[in-house]
Amino acid sequence: MASHEIPGDLRYTKEHEWVKVDGTVAMIGVTDFAQASLGDVVFVELPQVGDALTQNEPFGSVEAVKAVSDLFSPVSGEVSAVNEGIENDPSVVNRSPYGDGWMIKASLSDASELDDLMSAEEYAAHVAGLEQGA
Repeated sequence: MASHEIPGDLRYTKEHEWVKVDGTVAMIGVTDFAQASLGDVVFVELPQVGDALTQNEPFGSVEAVKAVSDLFSPVSGEVSAVNEGIENDPSVVNRSPYGDGWMIKASLSDASELDDLMSAEEYAAHVAGLEQGA
């Protein structure tokens, strides 16, 4: 069974996005498991600053050699920053999914939505279940 990095200070979705909240700002990206499953990321489509996000609704997509995958927002809010670095070099998502490979930042509109997301332990169990079923 593969071992994937799952930082304990983040919250996770079943669709393999992570969110790190600092005050009212949410930083969002894809997990190590997601980038490993996708393979080499060749293109990332992201929203514009000012776009509205709705929890569990698509906000962009990641294109890899194997597949194109929608990105689902873990929270509702408004896009406040877009990582232009990954638009220029999408492979950074593979190298640093929790660091330089972050996707967007957003201002949270409803912090209680974080309660709907998985903890690192819950996400690790989710991933382990997927790997056993694969």
